[in-house]
Amino acid sequence: MSTVVNATVTQSTTRRAILLTIKKLGEARAEELASILGITPSAVRQHLAALLGEGLVAVREQRGGTGRPKHVYSVTAEAEVLFPKTYGELTCELLDYAGAEGPGTVERLFERRRQRRVADAQVRCAGKEFDERVVELAQILDEDGYLADTVRDATGGWRIVEHNCAILEVALRYGQACSSELGFLREVMPDAEIERVSHMASGEHHCGYVVRPRQPRAELP
Repeated sequence: MSTVVNATVTQSTTRRAILLTIKKLGEARAEELASILGITPSAVRQHLAALLGEGLVAVREQRGGTGRPKHVYSVTAEAEVLFPKTYGELTCELLDYAGAEGPGTVERLFERRRQRRVADAQVRCAGKEFDERVVELAQILDEDGYLADTVRDATGGWRIVEHNCAILEVALRYGQACSSELGFLREVMPDAEIERVSHMASGEHHCGYVVRPRQPRAELP
């Protein structure tokens, strides 16, 4: 992407908000974006037209029911540079070199990273109640570049959603990145049952984790 395009988007707070919202939703119509952002659909369409011209969003027609087809927008690969990334190509190259040094080297590196993240997160979560720790954990992930937030699920538990993978290139090549992430969450919340229910490395729009309080085991008679 050109520097000019990047600068244009950076200067437009509304356009960045539109891109971020589409990124989080995966796909969105102009009316949905207008409702979420509190601006008029016509204003959203003007910004979408500019983003289309810059190659930062794509549009498809959604048919169904009566009336004209609806236009649904998504973020293009060209726009990914605007979202947090952590030098995936270089990291993969270095991990390749580390793996060539001996068996188990890459696994040990991911384990050391997991241990460091656990230690830092445990300090921040110390003394907090269950719900507070879930929210704090999502904040940690958001600060790490995962565009993470939390929502309550239908059972009263929590869902942590990562709308961006800050290490996607690494995760696509090294499965240890994803298993390490799940291990990190589970160790920080040992009193929770945590299950991954969506996975960007598998082609989905986001990574999602269901977090519920761990039920005590029934004692045998």
